[in-house]
Amino acid sequence: MEMLINALIQIISGAVGGQVAGRLGKQGMGTGLNTVVGGVGGLVLGQIAAAVTGMESGTTLDLATIGSNIVGGGVGGLVLTFIVGWIKNKMATK
Repeated sequence: MEMLINALIQIISGAVGGQVAGRLGKQGMGTGLNTVVGGVGGLVLGQIAAAVTGMESGTTLDLATIGSNIVGGGVGGLVLTFIVGWIKNKMATK
């Protein structure tokens, strides 16, 4: 059960990070696509961050694990949305 909760936290944090990335510059791809790409990035980088920090998803639901999931998911969503938007904009200008 904790694993599902951690994944949901990462996806939601990634979606928020995707929205932030979309509003920061010209990399926005629309609300829906920013949310989806951000959620995927949040889940992927959130899982990587959990493995690297030793706070494996599914072990416990303490404050450190939840914080790690929020930060990892948010940053992952922001980064992936920024990269995908940047590539999309570069392809559109050619």
